[in-house]
Amino acid sequence: MNHYVSHLEAAIDGTVLPFGRLANMHNARPIWVRYHLDQIKTAVTPAQIAARAPSLWRYRELLPLPLDEAPVMLGEGMTPLLHCARLGKQLGLSQLFVKDESQLPTGSFKSRGMAAAVSMAKWLGVKRVALPTAGNAGGAAAAYAARAGLECFVFMPHDTPVVNQFEAQLYGAKAFRVNGLINDCGKIVKDGAERMGWFDLSTLKEPYRLEGKKTMGLELAEQMQWELPDVIFYPTGGGTGLIGMWKAFAELKELGWLRGGKFPRLISCQAEGCAPIVRAFEKGERFADLFPNAHTVASGLRVPVAVGDFMIIDAIRASGGKAAAGSESKIGAWMQRASSAEGISVCPETAVCFDVLERMIAAGEVKPDERVVVFNTGAAPKYLEAMPYALPALNKDRVDWDAIVRA
Repeated sequence: MNHYVSHLEAAIDGTVLPFGRLANMHNARPIWVRYHLDQIKTAVTPAQIAARAPSLWRYRELLPLPLDEAPVMLGEGMTPLLHCARLGKQLGLSQLFVKDESQLPTGSFKSRGMAAAVSMAKWLGVKRVALPTAGNAGGAAAAYAARAGLECFVFMPHDTPVVNQFEAQLYGAKAFRVNGLINDCGKIVKDGAERMGWFDLSTLKEPYRLEGKKTMGLELAEQMQWELPDVIFYPTGGGTGLIGMWKAFAELKELGWLRGGKFPRLISCQAEGCAPIVRAFEKGERFADLFPNAHTVASGLRVPVAVGDFMIIDAIRASGGKAAAGSESKIGAWMQRASSAEGISVCPETAVCFDVLERMIAAGEVKPDERVVVFNTGAAPKYLEAMPYALPALNKDRVDWDAIVRA
């Protein structure tokens, strides 16, 4: 067998769909990839995986690309799990860790999803892809499409961070700014599919970005010696990463690879200016309404409506976690506080997580001795607009040493 996929499955109603042909959604909702986990269990062991190259592709049996197909790669490796003792001490935590996704090829966790999705698209004969983006996904799609030799179209809100605008174009995509939000850009992609002949790579509107994001959970488990932390704080826009990790944990449990049966509480973090999942969770609902007048400098969280809303909320509730909003006014301060404490390039989406974490510690919802993992989903330099810092100037002819000390 050259792959271990058993079938595709509609997330909304369980309909079984065939693997090996192009698929977007079923009944306007996402699709799961399901595996022959019993066969994987006899085919590979955690020890064998540990001996492989430190790449997300070390988990080939748990990924959909056939084993005899070469993946589209840009050197995406395992990202470090960093113990943050100094910042943890400030917060009153003894075991605070950051999983630093900023070190992936395109500077964010989007590399994972696009590596898998573009590899699958190429294998399935796609020549042209398109997607909406509010930030890092467009650049990642453009980069992996360029690597694969595919044509790429990217549509982004007009106020998308300037670095994201430039990188999509730099990698050869046909990139456009749109006078609307990411859901408006998504409508353009959907409406143009037949006329333009492109394949829709939108978040959760095809099955394979989710599988690439799943590797965050697989890596985390392996890096913690196949145990899971007590709590995970995850910045949530479209939610693919959170959903993917929960799927990874379930697959690892069924494989029997996890030590201990406890899963982490998932804390889905959104910004106050765009918090549809938080609102739905607090109301006890499974589906989220469109969030009106969405705005936040954490552009990756500016997703006013998520097609996988019920998948996010199902995972949060199953984990015993919650959805919570961080303060928009504290994003810049938390970027600097966390980055300067640990030398990690903390993005605004992750800054929101730290604000939520601090509040939950104060409320007694996170205990001092719990193992806490915060996902840093992107690199700070990709968000120039979120870092309005002006450096003080010096006169080379008359240096004010006291001013240097005070700075």
